[in-house]
Amino acid sequence: MAEESMTQPTDPSTLSFEEALRALESIVRRLENGDVPLDESISLYSEGEALRKQCMERLQAAEARIQKLTLDASGAVTGAQPFGAD
Repeated sequence: MAEESMTQPTDPSTLSFEEALRALESIVRRLENGDVPLDESISLYSEGEALRKQCMERLQAAEARIQKLTLDASGAVTGAQPFGAD
């Protein structure tokens, strides 16, 4: 575990959504465990916030793409509708 704490944070913009989410989940587990020193906790929190922001931006971009294309029963594009609107 000590080796894990010595790794440099990865630039979230270089990660796929799935990689960023896994990294964020790992940080949350470490912080919830409660055995990380204060200074490292602050660094992990900062890295986690950057990962959270990147994940949210990617989700919002995916939602915007979904809103642009809505298919009817025959599979034809019918136009834009908000995501989740039925």
